[in-house]
Amino acid sequence: MNLIKVLSFFWIGFISISAYSQQLGFIENENGIIHFKTYGKGEPLLIINGGPGMNSDGFQSLAKTLSNSNQVIIYDQRGTGKSKVTQVNSESIRLDLMIADIEQIRSHLNIPQWAILGHSFGGMLGSYYASKFPERIKGLILSSSGGVNMDIFSRLNITSRLTSEQRDSLRYWNGKIAQGDTTYYARLQRGKFLAPAYLYDKSKVPVIAERLTQGNLAINQLVFQDMRKINFDCAEKLKQVKFPVLVIQGEDDIVDKKVATTSMNVFSNATLVILEKCGHYGWLDQPQSYFKHISTFLDALKS
Repeated sequence: MNLIKVLSFFWIGFISISAYSQQLGFIENENGIIHFKTYGKGEPLLIINGGPGMNSDGFQSLAKTLSNSNQVIIYDQRGTGKSKVTQVNSESIRLDLMIADIEQIRSHLNIPQWAILGHSFGGMLGSYYASKFPERIKGLILSSSGGVNMDIFSRLNITSRLTSEQRDSLRYWNGKIAQGDTTYYARLQRGKFLAPAYLYDKSKVPVIAERLTQGNLAINQLVFQDMRKINFDCAEKLKQVKFPVLVIQGEDDIVDKKVATTSMNVFSNATLVILEKCGHYGWLDQPQSYFKHISTFLDALKS
């Protein structure tokens, strides 16, 4: 499938907003707006958040920590957060357009090469970007990534990780939402009973419950619809890349370790790290170990 021709973009503005978040920016095209933020200085690192259908708000703390030694960029994927599209439909929500957005950010910031950290679905999108633009990548971090193909969907069973009481409560709130109760309260209750599946440290449930209120189901479904349509599989193209890759996830992750192993084996220069006592969010469950491995990898790219 040919990549959609990149549209010409124009600059709207950079605004300083805090000691951590140095700049925020908007890039406009004929179909909408891409919103992004940059943190810190140094070698550029793009963080692609999970979802799909979620904004980048939940990744600000990760960006701030990593900005101690890098220029870190986060952005709202198309149709989420402050990134807007004229219409949300199967024409505007496609993987080829999503990686075109990434290229627009890179080009706009005049970055010849950057490192990429893709978390969860963001790892799948990062892998797709890498298969199309390998020359733009200095190093790739796949953090609890969904993998380089669609195999994860035959292995993923998130609710099996919940207690029977949690599953009952989750079904109740899913039913309420399906019947039209889309209030923040209903979404938060749903998140509260789903979040434990993602975490080893259950004290972090409120953080993930809040994150789970932010999803856009329509975009989520459209992305997966497009992945099926294009038969998402980056493996063959990624076998040819030479840049270093770090595959990192938790021992207790919702992502099966076989997905991580498959991803590692695709690349010619990859390292696999499995964090003990850790679920889907390494920087929440095992921050010291998670950031140590990430920082070591990023530092090696500078040498």
